[in-house]
Amino acid sequence: MEGARRPTVAVIGAGVSGLTAAKQLQSFSLGVTVFERASAVGGIWSFDERKPLEPPYPSLLPSLSDYDDGPSQLGLGGDPPDLVELQHAPPGPAYESLTNNIPTSLLELQGYPWPDGTGDYVSHRVVWGYLQRYAVANGLEPLIKFNTRVEKLEKEGQRWSLQTSTLERDELDRSKIITETSEFDAVVVATGHYHAPRIPDFPGLPEWKRRWPSRVFHSKAFRTADCFENLLLIGAGVSATDIAKEASTHVKKIYQVCRGSASDIPAQFLPENAERVGPISSFSAPSEVELDGILHEDAAIPATVTLNDGRILDDIHTVILCTGYHITYPFLKQFHSDSTPVQDADERVLVTDGTQIHNLHEDIFYIPDPTLAFVGTAFSASSFSLFEFQSIAISAVFSGNVKLPPREVMRARYKERLAKKGAGKMFHSLRDDEVDYVARLVLWLNSDLALSSDRVVEGHSEAWLRRYHERKEWLASVFRRGS
Repeated sequence: MEGARRPTVAVIGAGVSGLTAAKQLQSFSLGVTVFERASAVGGIWSFDERKPLEPPYPSLLPSLSDYDDGPSQLGLGGDPPDLVELQHAPPGPAYESLTNNIPTSLLELQGYPWPDGTGDYVSHRVVWGYLQRYAVANGLEPLIKFNTRVEKLEKEGQRWSLQTSTLERDELDRSKIITETSEFDAVVVATGHYHAPRIPDFPGLPEWKRRWPSRVFHSKAFRTADCFENLLLIGAGVSATDIAKEASTHVKKIYQVCRGSASDIPAQFLPENAERVGPISSFSAPSEVELDGILHEDAAIPATVTLNDGRILDDIHTVILCTGYHITYPFLKQFHSDSTPVQDADERVLVTDGTQIHNLHEDIFYIPDPTLAFVGTAFSASSFSLFEFQSIAISAVFSGNVKLPPREVMRARYKERLAKKGAGKMFHSLRDDEVDYVARLVLWLNSDLALSSDRVVEGHSEAWLRRYHERKEWLASVFRRGS
């Protein structure tokens, strides 16, 4: 990355991870271009009252995500502009009552405090406003190409080639796609993981979706708690718990399906009219008579749900799948292997079953070619601040101020972590590991920066650490009471 010419870096995504990456890359005097397929910064915090198009039931392979067959298919056949926009840049998962679930005191970005009087837990509009002002204050908006989707990313020689499609409207309000190709020395993927809903393959569920499409949907399409009558929530994570609370005053009964995962939110957080039940076995088929009838908006779905323990649930009006998302990079299809079991990933693949990103050093640098880097891979962490530390690491390496370990050392450390944590989703969990992870990054960065520049990376502050440990102790007590 050294030389007379200023290295150029593409950042894919303008959510918090993309914004922090752009700011830090600029601070290390690198040329930065950000590609954002939506029309504004903020990622998942940019609320859109429109609902995304529903995915197939069951969901597509991870490599396909929410993309269609490419930009050449958009707008053909006289598709209305609104449909083309939904295809090109689907709305995110933010719902009307969404708040942060990590205190703002742990999400504060360096040198950019929250406004005086900001509470620990605030509306998505407050968070989005914070990120928008952060982008303006740091001069990031001129770097961003909005309404631009990265269709394909591949290495050509020593540089990365990006094929993009930009959605525009002509003077007659018709949709128009402009395709371009550009080259960069390095790439930062900061797209997040809330694009491709994971739809389980329950027997009978696809038929329910076809028969009653407005009554069965993924939580990504949830916006407000309408009158759902009796509600079935599939999943026991944050979104299922939030929706249960939001819907509790609008419904008679809530059933929340739980598989018993270590990441499940304790049942004590559910409202009084919610009941936690076991895993689902199947969705029954409607009778021939019911197939021909029209379902009144107040009527229950004329079919039943059978649980693994044999219990049958009826009188269900709405089903919301809070079943999470695939990790997916559809612009990097060459690094996907949908049919490979997660534990059998080779030393080149990035994504197999959509639960893990493989072959990254410190969850950031792609080991076979570290000019490809990722921000925001971890979960169970204080996202904003963590992403900032990852962005500093990327910028220091891409600028040549910090050296990565030899490739064989990175590979050995990756294998050691894989042996410790196992393959799959929990590989990226930083629960109980976040502070040590950041301290390790800071120690490594400062050991090189002290020799190459006068920069010093400040780790977590004492105030941040105190608030972090207070929250950690509170969460531990909650989960103990819920177990």
